[in-house]
Amino acid sequence: MTFVFFDTETTGLKRGFDQILHFAAVRTDANLNEVARFEARSRLQPHVLPHPSAMRTNGLPIEWLTDTNLPSHYAMVGDIRRTLISWSPAVFVGFNSIRFDEEMLRHALFQSLYPAYLTSNHRNCRADALSLVMAADAVSPAQLVVPVGEEGRRTFRLQQLAAANGVVHGRAHDAMSDVLATVELCRLVLHRSPELWQRFVRFSNKATVSDFVDAEDGFVLTEFYGGQAYHAPVVCIGLDPDQSNGRLCLNLNQDIGQLAAMNDVELKAHLSQKPSPIRRFRVNSAPTLTAFFDAPEHMLDGGLIGHIEDQARRVKADSYLRARLVAAYIAAREPYPLSPHLEERIYNGFPRPDDEGRMNAFHEASWPDRLAIVQSFEDDRLRWFGLRLIYCEARGVLPATVKAEIERRLADQLAGDGSGCFTYELALAETDKLMGEGADHDGLLSRYRIYLQHRSARAAAFRARTVP
Repeated sequence: MTFVFFDTETTGLKRGFDQILHFAAVRTDANLNEVARFEARSRLQPHVLPHPSAMRTNGLPIEWLTDTNLPSHYAMVGDIRRTLISWSPAVFVGFNSIRFDEEMLRHALFQSLYPAYLTSNHRNCRADALSLVMAADAVSPAQLVVPVGEEGRRTFRLQQLAAANGVVHGRAHDAMSDVLATVELCRLVLHRSPELWQRFVRFSNKATVSDFVDAEDGFVLTEFYGGQAYHAPVVCIGLDPDQSNGRLCLNLNQDIGQLAAMNDVELKAHLSQKPSPIRRFRVNSAPTLTAFFDAPEHMLDGGLIGHIEDQARRVKADSYLRARLVAAYIAAREPYPLSPHLEERIYNGFPRPDDEGRMNAFHEASWPDRLAIVQSFEDDRLRWFGLRLIYCEARGVLPATVKAEIERRLADQLAGDGSGCFTYELALAETDKLMGEGADHDGLLSRYRIYLQHRSARAAAFRARTVP
């Protein structure tokens, strides 16, 4: 078994609209000894405005981000993909990666017309070191030191965790430095709590998670919010009909007899309360699960193990009750509206087989031949991403009318209402805010402000000339 630890530095936090600027990865063997490392960078895409807070955090000035000597985003994504596939199969691990870095990588791949789920396919598994560290603190608090932040609250930020546990962290928010610190924290858990590490690795595999959830009468689900661990003894009641990898579980600190006696209206109202007695997780997101016989008393949320086990067996044996619970929960859940932005529709269906073939053909064709491939896509998302790629990489091959349509669309997005991409107006406002707070000691923000003013003025003039 091999591991791939990775991290990204990005223009901001908005998935689908921000981009990766710096990607780093380290491959290790099963004992976490380094085998290889990889880094890739890219310049700014013309339709992306970095958030000034991200620039301040990463220390990356606009002159660096727009350096034409850097590879394009498309070229960087291709290099990342080739490297990670060559390192597969592996367990992919990052720090807060499943919620953020994985998402950024998926969007980068998809918007570059590659299959999005690299870390879930190719016999790969995925896990999150932040969950491991939080689980170590919740289950075996002596294994790691969790520091207290400036506000007097315990913090699980990588930089502070590394310092508190004697881990060398050369430069926080540098992708490779963050990767190396994550590897070292995982080594500490591996050596100090081998059982916890093995459970972490075991549940990185979604098939193993599915088998465990189906086989156990019940288990403890640990979820993390605001840096705190919340434990709940639960029993799986069924699949989430809206998500094949989703599982729905019932908190066992409920009166099962009372639930069974409720009519459908009462049951729906009961399951709609906050927090809901129904907990949802995905088997492919490396959930933190603990068998009842491994769970210390404080993880039972005040319940008694004998009573909890009886409750779990009762629910498992009552398929009718489980079906009613799932139906009531789904009926009470508000549907997600379809985003008006194609960039946010990554999870609204897989490309159809014919479009998958066109995606593969796109990367093999010459730039002049790619326009016909892009225009033949059935999927609106792929058609737009493909046109934008050609505009970014080889706009000279575009007919004048197509080029003008793309430029107009990008200009409208950057001057939009802010519901989609980061706009000129928002970028200038956030930059002024940070400058007013004294965060421009080196002129990084001042220079970015000048860049924004020049670009927004040119964009306004262009839009005025091309009013439909």
